[in-house]
Amino acid sequence: MNASSENPIRRATRSNRSQGLLSALAVALLPMAALAADQVDYTPDYTRFMDHDHHGGQDSALVKKVHDAVKKYKNIRQALVVENKDSDPMNPTWRVGTSCVSGPDTGAMGIHIVNVARAGAGTITLEAPAALIYEPQSNGDLLLVGVEYIHDKAAWEAANPNGPATPSVDGHQMNLVDFPNRYGLPAFYEMHVWAFEENPKGAFADWNTHVTCEKQPVGFEVKVY
Repeated sequence: MNASSENPIRRATRSNRSQGLLSALAVALLPMAALAADQVDYTPDYTRFMDHDHHGGQDSALVKKVHDAVKKYKNIRQALVVENKDSDPMNPTWRVGTSCVSGPDTGAMGIHIVNVARAGAGTITLEAPAALIYEPQSNGDLLLVGVEYIHDKAAWEAANPNGPATPSVDGHQMNLVDFPNRYGLPAFYEMHVWAFEENPKGAFADWNTHVTCEKQPVGFEVKVY
């Protein structure tokens, strides 16, 4: 596929469940996280700021902070090349977690680039989301549209025995996807932040109706040149 200079194409936990989740993250968690936490945040979309042409609505302190903290990932090489440089090729820091995830009536979730270790690290920091979300473009480029913060519940509790009970992103509590769930995954927390693309459902909703997989070329694969 084509590449552009801006968007080139391409711990121990306390239970076996948390280990299972971290393994599942490597190949399958992100689309499940998007579907499982089926909550719609009706807060106005606060993404009119910075240098993206598609923002609208009022400013949001959290969305702006996330935007500023992760904008380096607008070039996907930052994750898949620069930050993978010193990692084990068989266990890279960042990896492609999903193909483009979409729903029939609820928009899309895009392609997820996943940092598995962050989902069990015991901390949540604004600058370190567990997933980067990209929308494929018709010319093969990938456009950064948002991020997802994810953390295994058992790993969180083991690392934070005195609380807080629920992880949060700059004061915004994450959503619990409990066990058992229809995906057979251990309990985990998740939260989306659409910091680079307006979402009519809300800046923290799971699905974004302004994101689509329809522009993805046939046979598309994420590759970095």
